[in-house]
Amino acid sequence: MSQPQPAGGPRGAPVRKPAAPAWREALERVRAAAVTEPGRLRVIGAVLAVALVAFGAVTAWQVASRSAAADSVVRTSQPLSADAADIYRSLADADTTAASGFLAGGQEPRAVRQRYEKDIALASRLLVKASANAEGSAAARARIATLNEGLPRYTGLVEAARANNRQGLPLGGAYLRYAGDRMREELLPAARGLYEAETGRLGSDYDDAKSWPWAALALGAVVLGALAWAQRRNYLRTNRVFNHGMLAATAAAVVVLLWLVVGHAVARSGLETSYAHGARSLQVLNEARIGSLQARGDENLTMVARGAVLGKNGDDAYETSYRDGMGRLVGGSQGPARADTLLDRARALADDAEGRDPVDAAIRDVREWQQRHVQARTLADDRGDYDDALRKVIGDKDSTGESFDRVDTELQRALAHEQSEFRQAADDGRGAFFGLAAGAAVLTVLGAAGAVVGVGRRLSEYR
Repeated sequence: MSQPQPAGGPRGAPVRKPAAPAWREALERVRAAAVTEPGRLRVIGAVLAVALVAFGAVTAWQVASRSAAADSVVRTSQPLSADAADIYRSLADADTTAASGFLAGGQEPRAVRQRYEKDIALASRLLVKASANAEGSAAARARIATLNEGLPRYTGLVEAARANNRQGLPLGGAYLRYAGDRMREELLPAARGLYEAETGRLGSDYDDAKSWPWAALALGAVVLGALAWAQRRNYLRTNRVFNHGMLAATAAAVVVLLWLVVGHAVARSGLETSYAHGARSLQVLNEARIGSLQARGDENLTMVARGAVLGKNGDDAYETSYRDGMGRLVGGSQGPARADTLLDRARALADDAEGRDPVDAAIRDVREWQQRHVQARTLADDRGDYDDALRKVIGDKDSTGESFDRVDTELQRALAHEQSEFRQAADDGRGAFFGLAAGAAVLTVLGAAGAVVGVGRRLSEYR
C-alpha cells in the first residue's frame, strides 16, 4: 500500500526557494563589486559624471531664467511701464488742452484742437497695446476696462462743452467742469493704477533677474569638493599627483563656477545701475511731468470756473489744487527746489550734467510760472480784470502757458536722456548672461567625460 507523499514533492527532494527580484540581484552584484577597488572606482566615476552633468543642467536652467527676466526688463516691462506713464500724461494733457481751448473762446485755435486730438489718439492707441500685454495681470485689465469705458464719455462731455462755448452759452463751462471731474475722479486714477501695476511688474522682473543662482552655486561647490576628494584619494593610493582626466574635470567645473559668479555679478551690477540711474529717474520724471500737467489743468479750470467751485474751507477748489500740486512738484515760491519734492528727487537721481541741466532749467521755468500765476491771480481777483488775466494764462508771450510749455519740454528732454541711460546699462547687464547657459552645459559635459576617462585610466591598471 503506497504512502502519502509530502506536499513539497517526493520524500527527501529539496524545496526550491522563490527567485529573488532582478533589482535585488543587481543590487547585490553592485555591492559585491564595490568592495573591490575597481568597483569603487567605477562608482566614483559614475557619481562624478552625474554630479557634473547635474551642475551644468542646474546652472543652465537658473541662468536661462535670469536672462529671460533681464530680457523682459528691457523689452517688455519697462516699455509697458513707459507706455502706461504716457497714457497718464496724454490724458492729463488732453484735459489741460481742452480747458485752454475753452478759455480761448468760441474760435478755438487750430493748434490747441490738434494737440487735444493727438493726446486722445495716443491714449487710445496705447490702451490697445496695453490690453494686448495685460493677460497675466487682473489689476491691469481692470484699469484698462475703466479707461476704455470712461474715455468716450469724457470726449463726449468735452464736445458738448465746445459746442455750447461756440454758441456763447454758459452751460459750456458746466460741461467742461464735469468732464474735468470725470477725468480726475475716474480716468486719471485708473491710469495711475495701470502705471503702478506695470511698474510693479518691472520691479518683479528686476528682482528675478538679479537674484543669485544659489542652487547652482551650492551644487558647484559640492562638485568641486567631490573632485578634490577623488583626486586626493587617487594620490594616497597611487602616489601620483595628477590624473589628467580628473584635472580636466576640475578645470571645467572651476571655469563654470567662476563664469557663473563673475557673469552674474556683472549682470547684477548693470541691472542695478539701470534701475538706480534709469528706471527710478524715469519714474520720478514721469511723476514730475504729470504733476506739472495737473497743475496747469487746475490753473486753467480756475479761470473757467471763476471761483464757482469751492473747497471745504470756502477757497477756490482749483486754485487750492494748483498750489498743492506746485508744492509736490517744487515746493516754495522761489530758489532751488525744496528737499524731497519731485524735481529735487529728479535732480538727485541724475548722475551727469546732461541729466541735471534740463531738470535745473525746468526748476527755473517753474519759478517763472509761479510768478506769472501770481500776476494773473492779482489781475483777476484784486482788479477784476479777467481779460488781462486770461492773456496772462493762455497768451502767446509772457504767459503761464509759455512757462508751462518750457517746463514740459525740459522734462521731456530729461526723460529722453534717462531712457537712453537705462537702455545702455540694462543692455550691459543682460549681455553678461550671453553664452553662459550653453557654455556651462558644454563644459560640464566635457568635465563629466574627463572624469570618466580619468577613472578609466586607473581601471586599466587592473587588467
